[in-house]
Amino acid sequence: MATSPSSSGQEARERVARRLRDLRADAGLTGTELAVRCGWTHPKTSRIENGRTPPTPDDIRRWCQACDAEGQAPDIIAESRDAESAYVEWRRKVRAGLKRLQDSYLQLYRSTELFRIYSPTLVPGLLQTEGYARAVLSATADFLELPDDAEAAAAARVQRSQIIHEPGRRFVMVIEESVLYHRLGDTDAMAAQLGYLLTAGALPLVSLGIIPHSSPRGLWPQELFHVYDDQLVSVELMAARVRITQPSEVVLYLKAFEQLRAMAVYGADARALVLRAIEALH
Repeated sequence: MATSPSSSGQEARERVARRLRDLRADAGLTGTELAVRCGWTHPKTSRIENGRTPPTPDDIRRWCQACDAEGQAPDIIAESRDAESAYVEWRRKVRAGLKRLQDSYLQLYRSTELFRIYSPTLVPGLLQTEGYARAVLSATADFLELPDDAEAAAAARVQRSQIIHEPGRRFVMVIEESVLYHRLGDTDAMAAQLGYLLTAGALPLVSLGIIPHSSPRGLWPQELFHVYDDQLVSVELMAARVRITQPSEVVLYLKAFEQLRAMAVYGADARALVLRAIEALH
């Protein structure tokens, strides 16, 4: 079961506090000495170290400078921001409807040049046909007990996906072969979706890799995640979406993506897997 957003956020704040406390200890400074170097009172140092007061980016920069560890400031600032806003409940996010959720991604998509997407379970949203998207979103609404606006949401998702035809961006996607066999919607909808993968995989801006069942695994299947440029990772869980911006964690996901991408097949080999899945529908 996913950790609740409130406890997850508190745990993240406490991790930031521990990192700062360890920096001070490693520098051989007392709380009072650090406070003097930072230009604030000792009680503020104590509140930050005990996780009672979240530090501002300026607080973190001063802290790291006082400990001769300026190089760690960007990573700790990103971790602190994640602690406050990374864990987003799906129920709260989709309360206004699944169509509104689709529209909320537009600004992020417009500002991203390189999309990296790994999916072990579903066709990535950017490659979904309207029928397939409708089945996915309708099932989501039913599971989360939300008003079912899957028809409008699916149309919005397909409209948003037109970005894959616009120059200036690249889309690198990797899916597991099992994605091709998870039946979502009726046979016609699934056939249309698989047929579209044959077309989309040939688009000049899209690289679509499929990891075969038989591929030797250097890394086991992971959770569904998107990497937007090298700045943001969005991980989709059952109860929430986690946004990761801490540089060291983004690097970890980039490493995982490259390992998964290396296991995939492309071009004619990928098309053969899709055609086999289409044949299995009948």
